[in-house]
Amino acid sequence: MYAANSYSRARKLNPYLINDLTNASPAQLIMKVYDFAILNCQKHNMLKTNEALQVLIDNLNFTDEAAKEISLGLMRLYLYCQEQMRKENFEAVYKTLTELRDTWRMALQSRK
Repeated sequence: MYAANSYSRARKLNPYLINDLTNASPAQLIMKVYDFAILNCQKHNMLKTNEALQVLIDNLNFTDEAAKEISLGLMRLYLYCQEQMRKENFEAVYKTLTELRDTWRMALQSRK
């Protein structure tokens, strides 16, 4: 039964979206997670916004000394956003996430 449900769900997935995600670089995937979090924050969807924030937290790099300090700062911001979502302070979360996404975008563009 479960396999049939999984197959049915997989058939409904957008093949263009699957291709886009499969071929995205790690940096592009981060941008997609930010976009997903921002969209769901705008919809006041606490669960999906916090899930996206957790994905961002789970992918921070604490093993590389050069990245450790930045990762700690980002983790604090992500945890703050999760807390603000629980308090239904959607504006603060939206502002923080859009500023972070825009900063990531500028950093990625400057690397090109």
